[in-house]
Amino acid sequence: MYGHWLIGLVRTRSGRLVGTIGGVALTVAFIACLGAFLQSSTAEMTARSVAQVPVDWQVQLLPGADHGAVEAEIRSAAPVIGSQLINYADVPGFEANTGGTVQTTGGGTVLGIGPGYFDQFPGQVRRLVGSVDGVLIAQQTAANLHVAVGDQVVIHRDQAPDINVTVAGIVDLPNADAMFQAIGVPAGAAPQAPPDNVLLLPISLWQQVFEQQGASRPDTIRTEFHIKLDHRDLPTDPVAASTWATERGHNFEARVAGAALLANNLAARLEAVREDALYARLVFLFLGAPGAILAMLLTVAVAGAGRDRRRRDHALLRLRGATVDTVLRLAVSEAIVSGVGGAILGILIAAFVANFILGVALLSSAAVPLLGAVAVAGIALSLAAILIPAWRDARGSTIAAARRTIGEHRVPLWVRFYLDVMLLALAAMLYWRSATSGYQVVLAPEGVAATAVDYTAFLAPVLLWIGLALFSMRLVGAGLRQGRPVVARGLGPIAGRLADVVAATFGRQTRRLTAGIGLTALAFAFAASTAIFNATYMAQAQVDAELTNGADVTITGTSAAPASQALDRLSKLPGVVAAQPMQHRYAYVGTDLQDLYGIDPARIGTATAMSDAYFANGDASATLTDLARTPDGVLVSQETVNDYQLSRGDSINLRLQNAADHQYHVVPFHILGVVREFPTAPKDSFLVANAAYIAQQTGSAGSEIVLIRSADDPARVALAARNTTASFPGLKVSQIGDAIALIGSSLTAVDLAGLTRLELIFALVMLAASGGLVLSLGFADREGSFAVLVALGARQRQLGAFVWSEAALVAGSGMVLGLIAGTLIAYLLVKLLTGVFDPPPDMLSVPWLYLVALIVTAACAALMAATGEAMRSRTHVTEKLRGG
Repeated sequence: MYGHWLIGLVRTRSGRLVGTIGGVALTVAFIACLGAFLQSSTAEMTARSVAQVPVDWQVQLLPGADHGAVEAEIRSAAPVIGSQLINYADVPGFEANTGGTVQTTGGGTVLGIGPGYFDQFPGQVRRLVGSVDGVLIAQQTAANLHVAVGDQVVIHRDQAPDINVTVAGIVDLPNADAMFQAIGVPAGAAPQAPPDNVLLLPISLWQQVFEQQGASRPDTIRTEFHIKLDHRDLPTDPVAASTWATERGHNFEARVAGAALLANNLAARLEAVREDALYARLVFLFLGAPGAILAMLLTVAVAGAGRDRRRRDHALLRLRGATVDTVLRLAVSEAIVSGVGGAILGILIAAFVANFILGVALLSSAAVPLLGAVAVAGIALSLAAILIPAWRDARGSTIAAARRTIGEHRVPLWVRFYLDVMLLALAAMLYWRSATSGYQVVLAPEGVAATAVDYTAFLAPVLLWIGLALFSMRLVGAGLRQGRPVVARGLGPIAGRLADVVAATFGRQTRRLTAGIGLTALAFAFAASTAIFNATYMAQAQVDAELTNGADVTITGTSAAPASQALDRLSKLPGVVAAQPMQHRYAYVGTDLQDLYGIDPARIGTATAMSDAYFANGDASATLTDLARTPDGVLVSQETVNDYQLSRGDSINLRLQNAADHQYHVVPFHILGVVREFPTAPKDSFLVANAAYIAQQTGSAGSEIVLIRSADDPARVALAARNTTASFPGLKVSQIGDAIALIGSSLTAVDLAGLTRLELIFALVMLAASGGLVLSLGFADREGSFAVLVALGARQRQLGAFVWSEAALVAGSGMVLGLIAGTLIAYLLVKLLTGVFDPPPDMLSVPWLYLVALIVTAACAALMAATGEAMRSRTHVTEKLRGG
C-alpha cells in the first residue's frame, strides 16, 4: 500500500514532493557548507598563527645546569625539529669613533649565535646592509653610533678590558620583544621594551670575548636554547592546539625543575588566537544561523504549501475506510522519502559547493560526523514539516471539515499576543544594553587565560530579523483586510477592471499571502544584511591592510639610509598618484622609548587614508588641521595619556636624537589630542608630530618612510619601486596585498572570502525559492479553484489578473520590507561585532550591484512562477476539477 501511495504521489503530486526534497536539500547543503567553513577556517587560523611564531620555545639554562641533559629533556617532552644554543651578555655600553666624533650608548646586549641559527630561525634576524657572516649590529644601535659596514665598535665589558670588533652587517630584529624577554618572571614584571643597543657575534667569537666577564660577573651572562617544534601533531582547532602546546610545555617544566626555565611562545601565540577563534564562531553564528533558520522555514513553507491538498487527499482515504493511524503512516512514508532524498541531494550539493567555493573536500572521513548530523537534521525537518500538520489535521477535524476548500479563518496566536512587537522591543533593549555599556561581545583580557563570550548578543539581530518579518506580516495583513481601496488602486496597472475583485479576494486570503510575504521578506533581509556586512568587512579589511602597510605601497629605510632620498624617483613611477614622506624616529617619554612619526598634516592624506576612527575625537580633518596650525603640537596614544596622566593642552618634554652629536636632547611639545591608530604604527604607545618641527629640532630632514598611493596594481608599482630603489641599500618595499594576506590569518582574522561567496550564492537561491517556488506551489495547490474560474468562462486575461497580482504583491512587498529590515540588521551586526573591525567603519558599505541582482532574481522567480501558472491554468480543466 505504501509503495502504491508513493508512486501515486510521484505521478500526481510530484511538485509537492520535489519541492519538499529541494527544501530539505537546501537546508542540509547550507548547514554542511557552514560547518565545513568553520572547520577549514579554524584550521587555517591555527596554521597561520603557528607560522608566525619565529621560536616555539626559549629555554633559559640556570647556573650549573647540564646543557646536554636539558636538551635531552626538551626532545623527550616534545617533537623537536630545530635546536640552537644562543648566548646573551649584558654590557655597560658601546662606543664608536666616526666622522671625527665619538658616540657612546648606554647599556646593551651582545648575542652569541651559532652558524645554523639564521637557517633554522629565519624570522629572527633580517639583513639590511652587508653580510650576515661576522659581527652584526642592530639597526637602531647603528643609528645611535652612526656606524656603517666596516666601521669599528668598542664593546665596554664588565670587569674586563674594552674590545674592538668590526661591523660586517646591519640587521633588523623583527621579534626583539620575544628574543629578549625575561623568562620565569611574573606576568607584567618583564621590561617594557627590549634593549636599545644590540650586537650579534659568531658564537665562537662571543665565547672568546666574554670568557673573562663570565668568570667575574656570571650574573651578566645567560644561555638559552631556541627550539622549533614539529607542528604536524598540532590539532587543527586553535583551542585544542593551545592545550597541546601548553601540556607539552608543562611536561618539560616538570622534567627540568631547578635546571631551566621555559618561555612557551607557541602556547602563548595560540592562547592569543583564542579571541580570533571565538570571533570566527560568532561570525559563523551571526551570519550562518539566520540562513539555516531561513532554509528550515523555507522547507516548512514548501511542505505547508501543499497542506490543503494533502488534507483533502487524506480525508478521501479516510472516507474510503482508512484509519487515522494508516493516514499518519502514509504521511511518515512521504516525510521519510522527502527527508532521505533531500539529505542525499543536499550532501552532494554541499560537496560540490564546498569544493569549488571553499576549496574544502567535504566527502572525507573527517567530515563523517558533520555529514551524519546534518543528514539526521534534514530527515527530522522533513518529518516535522509534514507529519505534525498531518497529525493535527487528522486528529482535530472531521472528514467533511478536511474536505472543505475554504477553511475557517483563525487569527494566529502571535498576532493576538503581539509577539512581533515583543520581539522588536526585546531586540532594542539588548542592543541598547550593548551600545551604552561599552561591552565587548568577546572579552579576552590580557594575561587572563579564560575568555568570555556573550552569546546573548546574538539574540539582538535574530530577534530583530524575526520581529521585523512578523511585523511586516502584521502590516501587510492589516492592509489587505482594511485597506481594500488602496490595494485595489495599487493593483490597477496589473489587474485592470478586476482590481477591486482581486483586492477583495486577497483580503480573504491574508494568512496565506502574509506567510509568503513574510518568507520573502526574511529572505531579502538575510541576503541584504549578509551582503552589506560582508561588503563592510571587506572594505575595512582593505583599510586595515592600508593601516598595517602604511599605504598601497610603502618604502621603509633607516635614519642612516632614509627612504626620502629616493622620493623624486618614486614620485615619477607609472601608476603613482601621490608619494608622501613620513619620518619614523624614536623619542623618550620619561624612560619609555616610543615610536615618533613626523608628517605633513596637510598632505599626508593624499598618500594614505586618514580615518576618523584613528583619532579619539572622531574627526581626522579637524585633528590634522589643528596639528598643521601648531608647529610644536603632538598627538599621543591613549596608553601614554593613561601612564603619564596627560591631557590636551599639556606641555611635554620629549628626548629626540640630534643628527649632529647623535645624543638625545630635550625637545618641548604641546599635546593636541589622542591618536588611537596610525599607518605603520604599533598598537600600544606612539607619537605623531609635524615633520618640519622634528627636522628643525633634530637637524635631520630625512624621512625613513615613503608612502605611495597607487592608481595601478600595487604589486606592479611595488615591483617598479624595488627596481628603482635597488641602488639605495637598506630600503625595503612592501605592498598592500602582502598585508591583506597577513590580516586574513586573524579576524579581522577570519578570511571571509569563502563564506561571503557561499552565503551570497545561497542567499540568491533561497530568495529565488521563497519568491518563486513557494509561490508556484501555492498556485499549484489552488489549480482546482483556477479551473473552476476557467469552467465558468474566465478569460486568460481575467485569470492572469489574479496570478500576476499575487506575484507582484508577494515579491514587491517582500522586497521593500526585506531590504529595509536587512539594512537595519546589517547596522546592528556591524555595531555588535565592532571587535572584528580594526579600525571600526565610519559607515556601512552597500554592494549595490548585488542588491540589484537580488531584486532581479526575485522578480524573475516570481515572473516564472506566474507565467507557468497562467499557461497551465487553461489546460486539463476537467481533470483538475475532478482532482480538486
